[in-house]
Amino acid sequence: AALRGRQIYIWMEDVFDNTYKEKEGPKPQRIIVWKNVILMTLLHIGAVYGIFLIPSAAPLTLVWSAICFLISALGITAGAHRLWSHRSYKATLPLRIFLGVANSMAFQNDIFEWARDHRVHHKYSETDADPHNAVRGFFFAHIGWLLVRKHPDVIEKGRKLELSDLLSDKVVMFQRKYYKLSVLLMCFFIPMFVPWYLWGESLWVAYFLPALLRYTLVLNATWLVNSAAHMWGNRPYDKNINPRENRFVTFSAIGEGFHNYHHTFPYDYATSEFGCKLNITTCFIDLMCFLGLAKDRKRVSRELVLARIQRTGDGSHRSG
Repeated sequence: AALRGRQIYIWMEDVFDNTYKEKEGPKPQRIIVWKNVILMTLLHIGAVYGIFLIPSAAPLTLVWSAICFLISALGITAGAHRLWSHRSYKATLPLRIFLGVANSMAFQNDIFEWARDHRVHHKYSETDADPHNAVRGFFFAHIGWLLVRKHPDVIEKGRKLELSDLLSDKVVMFQRKYYKLSVLLMCFFIPMFVPWYLWGESLWVAYFLPALLRYTLVLNATWLVNSAAHMWGNRPYDKNINPRENRFVTFSAIGEGFHNYHHTFPYDYATSEFGCKLNITTCFIDLMCFLGLAKDRKRVSRELVLARIQRTGDGSHRSG
């Protein structure tokens, strides 16, 4: 019974908590983390420089860069997000290992920290306890939240979450233990080494394109879910929350732009009522199920979706 109770509690950790009230009085002082400001500035300068190197790259290098983008994006979308944050499907050990490796290629904090912060984001969305509170503006929700110290409420609420499912996952804990080494290997060394070793690409181009530029594009694609998809678009499922349906974000973040749906039904593995449509991540999970590497995909019934549209939608819903 105790185990069952803990499981139910875990399932509730990504459901919005409307009992939370922001503290009255002045907001805590914003403390800039200058190291992060400098590193992010240099990263984006390097990425812009990488764009100008594209004409000099071998065609195979461009293909490899796209493959690295897809792998690292899946490490976030199918891995840290839909599997570990929301537990919306179950994955076998080989698939969890692949997603863990792919997540290191994405270099967006280790799985444990990413999933913990994401559950806090859902539970306290658009409040002081939300790590990337979009009410604080586009820049803060996109990248600014990484350039300043976390609001005390984010830290406090993160510590109170039930995270035993993550702590008991050996893939999550192994990646957390060796995270820095795995990032150096997967995010930078392998993307650079493969084109240099296999088809003679220059190390200079191999570093700036499949490593630096690709990494920066994946970062910004993910950040757009926190920023643009909380500001621009329609709200066919719940007009009372900020997250929107944003087609550009859906494309750039391989299926994560159906954000009004996702915050309304966070446990749905597809993050959309439309299945694989414009949703590479959902197609990937479906393929893994077909291959026997995943199972138990959680889905919202059509009747429940339609009822919610009628009850809280903004009237913009289309059937496909």
